[in-house]
Amino acid sequence: MKLWDKGTSVNKKIENFTVGRDRELDVFLAPFDILGTIAHITMLESVNLLDKDELDALLVELKALYQQALDGQFIIEDGIEDVHSQVELMLTRKLGDIGKKVHSGRSRNDQVLVDLKLYTRHRIQQIVESIDKLFKVLQQKSELNKDVLIPGYTHLQIAMPSSFGVWFGAFAESLSDDLLMLQAAWRTANQNPLGTAAGYGSSFPLNRTMTTQLLGFEDLNYNVVYAQMGRGKMERTVAYALSSLAQTIGKLAVDGCLYTSQNFGFLKLPDELTTGSSIMPHKKNPDVFELLRAHCNKIQALPESIGMITANLPTGYFRDLQLIKEVFMPAFDEMLDCLEIATFAIENIEVKKHLMKDEKYILAFSVEEVNKLVLQGVPFRDAYKQVGLAIEAGKFETDGKVDHTHEGSIGNLCNDKIEQKKNKVINEFGFEAVASAIENLIK
Repeated sequence: MKLWDKGTSVNKKIENFTVGRDRELDVFLAPFDILGTIAHITMLESVNLLDKDELDALLVELKALYQQALDGQFIIEDGIEDVHSQVELMLTRKLGDIGKKVHSGRSRNDQVLVDLKLYTRHRIQQIVESIDKLFKVLQQKSELNKDVLIPGYTHLQIAMPSSFGVWFGAFAESLSDDLLMLQAAWRTANQNPLGTAAGYGSSFPLNRTMTTQLLGFEDLNYNVVYAQMGRGKMERTVAYALSSLAQTIGKLAVDGCLYTSQNFGFLKLPDELTTGSSIMPHKKNPDVFELLRAHCNKIQALPESIGMITANLPTGYFRDLQLIKEVFMPAFDEMLDCLEIATFAIENIEVKKHLMKDEKYILAFSVEEVNKLVLQGVPFRDAYKQVGLAIEAGKFETDGKVDHTHEGSIGNLCNDKIEQKKNKVINEFGFEAVASAIENLIK
């Protein structure tokens, strides 16, 4: 069945090529396509394009299909082109001509737009919840190890003292900024394209504000042409947010690889979180961090992959846009897997203590000694030179202590302030309003 079928058959090879992976991926869009249809027909009844008894009959079937989709029982049959065709076919089988009325005032163009936006909202919420879990683990580790000093590096050379409190906390605060990026992506996705049809509106008296409220969208995509232009733009905006998050997790993984190596020896993964070598019996490899790094590098390329699909398209719909789903939709599962495994690894990683007692790190305290002289009244440049000459003469000495008190430093991590920032961003998403709207829609 094809919604556009006018009795002319399509060459099978062409059909297979043009359908591509739609049938496979559209299964994941099924709950959202059904929600969009429920909102649309509720609106159609309000503008007298459906009778009340027709609406009631359709709602019974659609709610049953929705539960079927949530339970993983929804399938797209052989020969059916996409999720939109499958839903309409199932309604028509059950209700006859009534099922053929659900497409009034819609096109598959705005159907897939609303499906993808509802799907994206759902997946962003899952990502945010997973970020929150990792954030809490990082802050717990930060507080637990706030007094454990480690060397900080610039140019991969020993620079100044840092601490595990600062190191774990840095990634937590980075996640709070990643949430800001995701919030921008969420707000882009949380605008209703339904009712724009093929990108040029409809002569039916559609009430687009009503479907916006029913589906819990924050606002409308008002301009019908722009709604279609948003296909690919929304996905790329979300991809940039995922890319920012992937950069944070990827950098955590890079440090994990370095810090668990014997040459650094700052951290230790439990044996059950490492892999071995087929030839070297001593090896305990941090494959978990290496694969995290690779997955995150892959996700960071996602915005460009989407951008290249849409780069030279004029306004209006083109079939090229279908391919975006193939790179966009799987990225959420990949990102969630990375977040889950990063959380698990950080929960279980072991911190080495007393690292800075090692003689090779003594020069990391040079700035501390310069600052002590400045506090005694020596001009900074003179103090710098005095300590530098002591280092060159092999006479540098230090008590190995640091005294940092300003915001965000070793002695004043401000983890509570960072948590407040994170909580503020999460609260501004408005997940509860969306959940309430969807719950009311399917009652």
